[in-house]
This record gives sequence, C-alpha cells and structure tokens, in this order.
Amino acid sequence: MVGYDPKADVRSNSKFEVALAGSVSGFVTRALISPLDVIKIRFQFLSFEQLTELAHRTSLYDAHEFSAHFVCGGLSACMATLAVHPVDVLRTRLAAQGEPKIYKTLREAVMTMYRTEGPLVFYKGLAPTVIAIFPYAGLQFSCYRFLKHAYDWVLPGDGKQKGTGNLRSLLCGCGAGVISKTLTYPLDLFKKRLQVAGFEQARSTFGQVRSYRGLMDCTKQVLQDEGTQGFFKGLSPSLLKAALSTGFMFFWYEFFCNLFQCMREADR
Repeated sequence: MVGYDPKADVRSNSKFEVALAGSVSGFVTRALISPLDVIKIRFQFLSFEQLTELAHRTSLYDAHEFSAHFVCGGLSACMATLAVHPVDVLRTRLAAQGEPKIYKTLREAVMTMYRTEGPLVFYKGLAPTVIAIFPYAGLQFSCYRFLKHAYDWVLPGDGKQKGTGNLRSLLCGCGAGVISKTLTYPLDLFKKRLQVAGFEQARSTFGQVRSYRGLMDCTKQVLQDEGTQGFFKGLSPSLLKAALSTGFMFFWYEFFCNLFQCMREADR
C-alpha cells in the first residue's frame, strides 16, 4: 500500500486520499509520540507516492525495488525537511535552554533569534539534517518494504488477514524505524549540536559548553573528546521513539488507506 503500485486496479486511492491518509496518520502518530512534525509527514507521504509513480512511469526503476523506495523515500523526506526545518530549529532551541530561560514564548524566540543572529539562524544544522534525513527516510521506506516481504515469507498468507495485516504494518514499521535510526544516529546528534550553536549562554547551567565551527569540526571534536561512543549518546530513547513513531506511522497510514478503499467500495 505504501508507494505507487503499478499493478493496483482502478480502485486504488486517489492522490487526495493518499494525502489525507498521510495527514491523519501523521496527526495520530505525533499525538501519541510527539505533537510536532505533522506537516513534515504530510509532505513526505504525498511526495513519496508521486515520486514512486514517476520512477515507474519513466522506467528508471521498478516501483517495487528496494532501491526505488530508498531513493524516493530519501527525496521525499528532503523536500519535507526543507519546508519545516525552521520549526525544528526552534523546537531544539526551546528544549535546550536552561534556567533562567532565554526565550519565554515561541514569538519571543523567533524575534530574538532573527534580530541577534539573522535569518539564516533558522537553517542552522541544515547540512547534517539533509545528509542524515535522506538515508534515514530512504531506509525507513525500503526496510519497511523489505520487512513486509520477509514477514510474508515467514508467515505466508498471514499478512492478508485483516487483523494480522495491521499487526504486520506495526511490527515492520517498528523494525524499519530501529534500523534506520541506528544507522543514521550520529548525523542526528551532529544536527542538534549545530542547531544550538550561538546559544551557549543559555546552556551554561548544564556544565561544559562546546562550540563548533561546522559539521567537520563537530565530528572531529566529538571523536577527540568523547570517543566513538560519543556519536551514539542518547541512542536508547531515540530508538524507542523511532520504533514507536515509525511503526504507528505506517500502521495508521495503511489502516486509513484500507478504510478509504472499503468506504469507496461500499458506496458502489
């Protein structure tokens, strides 16, 4: 169901239904896991469906290939990331400040950051974000597809049943989230550290404050000061969040797409 399926019949979901399913799945998932990133998921599901369809129609890839899902998933996430990156920077800044708080409200944060650091402050950490999000999202979609095939191979026919089909989506989504987050976590760590650059005074109460001149400098300092294990600080809670958010994202997306199909068939 996730991605363009050239073998699907005329009852396949319309682009509006795909966007709606992605929006609702994003809303439900983030309401359960994190109240942000709904817009990002809306962009990402809609653009993923269109990119996989384009890849099939141009005959560059079979729409079912692992590589097609990896490339299209990565590109769709990059498009969504560019649209919502300023919100991500604001979220990181608000969460990273200590006491007393530098920003008391979101409006104050926007105005202060713009006035003191310029408009480019809202795109700090963009390079590692884009570098990380492409393989992360690509692995999410491609691993999800791969795990679904593996599930069907281990338990043939089980995924076609209504209840177990939903369980398959949840389990495969959780697995895809864990795999993708583990492989790309260091870049996510670099992103967050670069996003709080120029914000050191608000973090002085936390102890030692580090400053970085860019992605390469950040990588070098982490390796020198914290060792290779420093690249994976905070991985455990991130894996839990990635498993739940990705699992529920695919679960609800598949659920609502199937629901739309059933509603359309019932009207006929």
